[in-house]
Amino acid sequence: MGRLGLLMAAVAMPLGGAALATDLEVTHWWTSGGEAAAVAEFAKAFDATGNKWVDGAIAGSGGTARPIMISRITGGDPMGATQFNHGRQAEELVEAGLMRDLSDIAAEGSWKDVVYPPTLLDSCTLDGKIYCVPVNIHSQQWLWLNNEAFEKVGLPVPTNWEEYSAAAPKLQAAGILPLAVGQQPWQTTLAFQVLLVALAGPEAYTAVFGGKDAEMAAGPELAKAFQAAATAREMSKGSNVQNWNDATNMVITGKAAGQIMGDWAQGEFQVAGQVAGEDYSCLPGLGVNEVIQTGGDAFYFPKVDDPEISAAQAELAKVMMAPATQVAFNLKKGSLPVRGDVDLAAANDCMKKGLDILAKGNVIQSPDQLMSADDLTQVNDLFVEFFNDTSITAEDAQARFAKIVSNAS
Repeated sequence: MGRLGLLMAAVAMPLGGAALATDLEVTHWWTSGGEAAAVAEFAKAFDATGNKWVDGAIAGSGGTARPIMISRITGGDPMGATQFNHGRQAEELVEAGLMRDLSDIAAEGSWKDVVYPPTLLDSCTLDGKIYCVPVNIHSQQWLWLNNEAFEKVGLPVPTNWEEYSAAAPKLQAAGILPLAVGQQPWQTTLAFQVLLVALAGPEAYTAVFGGKDAEMAAGPELAKAFQAAATAREMSKGSNVQNWNDATNMVITGKAAGQIMGDWAQGEFQVAGQVAGEDYSCLPGLGVNEVIQTGGDAFYFPKVDDPEISAAQAELAKVMMAPATQVAFNLKKGSLPVRGDVDLAAANDCMKKGLDILAKGNVIQSPDQLMSADDLTQVNDLFVEFFNDTSITAEDAQARFAKIVSNAS
């Protein structure tokens, strides 16, 4: 059977007299409180089939986990299933013939008829074949606010970026950090991208990241986003935490007034017993351009030479797309389901906002769907440097960004 690490051979356990139960290692980077609660829904649903979810969580973030996952797959030690984001992150693995074709399972489950928007399934498709299961829609276009922080300084809860940034001096004077930002490289890039979409507009974002429009990247519309990023840099001084969920916790506990972060932050608020619309507020598109970015997570299944593992992989793919699993997982995760035919009556105030925006069709693609991993790494490196070195002006950063865009593949 070869080296399969924690991916164990079949466990002899009769199911209905004929089927076998199989341990399946699933690697992912969901380790925060809210994420763990969500992934437990996948594990519970898969275990109910008689198989066994073997959790392969890798602490850190996607940037930490992906190289480990890729190394194992290319090194002949594949897991049973692994998380990647929607987009081009697994493209080379697919092209190398290392990932399983799921087209037959997708056809059986009519995925093309139920996945919305269709771009989610397009991101799993190469040369007409489907290689992954999209499991959620995660949008980074959100500002999360602690309502009590603004009450303490005698200000109404902001309704847009301008009101929020204008409140920074009062918040700072009261000892409240205006903006929490963790030190993981992708967090500063996320903040910039959200500012870009909100202040320069969705069309400008798509032209730059999708169309590689270097002229737009160097132009006056993008200058607004870079000036706002400089303001955000000032607002986040003293945000000495590493992980995104630690920054979210600063907002939950009132140490910080707000955070620009994806809708996965909702899971942390829920675990903390916070109520959307009462304890905290959420502003999609920073209250300026309300859009949903169709990023999120997908699961790929490395090819393995073991029929029992292959059968368990197929079972997990079906379970992840099942309506009941989609609802249970996404309610805990704070994300939106990829199926357009499920009932989310239990959605909270913030999730309802997201569903409404999605229903209107106000969607944009995620950076991972538009740019290569190498190009996005260069963008990440730029914004890490920008947020940590105040000698770099907004103008300097914009010029460097435009150069990255001009050379992007």
